[in-house]
Amino acid sequence: MSAKQPSRPVKTPKGGLIRSSMVFSSLTLVSRFMGLARDLFITARLGASATPAADAFNTAQSFPNLFRRIFAEGAFTAAFVPAYSKVLAQEGQEAADRLATDALATLAAATLVLTVAFQLAMPWLMMVINPGFIDQPEKFKLAVVLTQISMPYLPCMAIVALLSGVLNAGGRFALSAAAPTLLNAGILIAVIPPNSAIDSAYAATWGVFGAGIAQAGLLWWGVWRVGAKIRPTLPRLTPEIRALIATAIPGAIAASVTQINIFISGIIASQVNGARTWLSVADRFYQLPLGLVGVAIGVALLPTLSRAISLDDKAEAQRTTDQAIVFAMALTLPAAAALLAIPHYLIDGLFQRGEFTAFDAQETAKALFHYGWGTPAFVLARVLSPVFFARADTKAPMRFAIISMTVNIVLGILLFQIIGFEGIAAATAFASWLNVAQMVWTLRKRGDWTPSPVAAGKLVRILLASTAMGLALFAAQFHRAELEGLLGGFRLPGLGAKEIVVLLLCLAGAALYPPLLLASGGVTIPEVKAALRRRPGVTAPPPADVL
Repeated sequence: MSAKQPSRPVKTPKGGLIRSSMVFSSLTLVSRFMGLARDLFITARLGASATPAADAFNTAQSFPNLFRRIFAEGAFTAAFVPAYSKVLAQEGQEAADRLATDALATLAAATLVLTVAFQLAMPWLMMVINPGFIDQPEKFKLAVVLTQISMPYLPCMAIVALLSGVLNAGGRFALSAAAPTLLNAGILIAVIPPNSAIDSAYAATWGVFGAGIAQAGLLWWGVWRVGAKIRPTLPRLTPEIRALIATAIPGAIAASVTQINIFISGIIASQVNGARTWLSVADRFYQLPLGLVGVAIGVALLPTLSRAISLDDKAEAQRTTDQAIVFAMALTLPAAAALLAIPHYLIDGLFQRGEFTAFDAQETAKALFHYGWGTPAFVLARVLSPVFFARADTKAPMRFAIISMTVNIVLGILLFQIIGFEGIAAATAFASWLNVAQMVWTLRKRGDWTPSPVAAGKLVRILLASTAMGLALFAAQFHRAELEGLLGGFRLPGLGAKEIVVLLLCLAGAALYPPLLLASGGVTIPEVKAALRRRPGVTAPPPADVL
């Protein structure tokens, strides 16, 4: 019997791993800056410990986002992209379209059922999600209603995740990276009109709802533009879909370990008024390197590594993984150094205004410090997970995730009793490093990946360069008054002296780091040029007949 021929030639992605990551990261950077502007507006309007609106709104965002990462992004990063890429390469676009259509119908139906069930059960679920809200009836009721409004964001994001997988498998990353800007724009537009804290919370939540619909529409348009014909249909549990589900369930848990740990931290934090918001604001800072680096490289790494493994090209798999880890740490370690060096400087300079008080800034900075030393682990977990997924192994990362979550719960409760609120963030950081340690140990034991001597040397040099930059930032923060004085009466729209000085200090750190990195030998100029060089497109011939 002959293998089915592709309906038309299949093009391999044109860019290398780093170049594809840079495309994703550059658009993600725009989204993250819009997210920062969004959070500045929201914290000023909603506050943290002074009103019930902020904690309720952050609950309304965190709950559907958690399940979005578990059932949508995490699951299909683990299962759909390799399966779709294989069918696309071996059987052609039409067969791949059928797989994507059935997968979309199944995922959309499952998340719709989940959404309705959660909306109906939300008054009871809220007792588990936020046990600390039970004694505050106004906050409890507001959190229930806002979460019910935001839950339809889940099926919208399930659609976005699958369609992003279709585009990413073809080496197209721009639209999936640009889609989150619609969420930030929707919330910003909703909260700009002056309202009370409660009214602003309602407006922002409806903004989330509208943005979810807009994101799904954008990705659907993008998929049709590239020639993938995916249509709405009723779900069918075909053998291919059953195989996807079997792979996706453990992969979803594994890929979402960081977010699950953060969500668990929020449950513990609900005992302290304002703590959910403190965690959410601190979350914004480590999400920048996580989104720009961890998610971007993970998205680009999975299809690249899957192709190398399918061809049994161990040298290319080793080179690709080394490159991903070194590049990820070259961008992540300086960010972590900054979070460790100037956490209060960042929070106070950017967020302390309106309803967000000096006390809120101080408490948020405590969480940010611990997230700082956890940031490399957050990113490494997202980069290392595809190394397992590309080998069709989602069960091992799931085991690591379960161990990590268990440690996070036990240690979080223990440290919360000993050192207070900041112990929650410390437990999350430690649990993430434990997750990474298990991944590295297992990959090394199996012989799938061990850092080459060259890669290990570069990681040491990157650490030294990042440490030097962090020490410079730490010293500079003690001259804040002098720096603000140098500005005189200079202001920018919406920005005062303290905000401008924080931004200038961050830009100075960003300018200082590249020379330190080049001088240390962590990265060389030829390596940068080679990584960003565009590779010519290659049209793959149809596979030969096999008996």
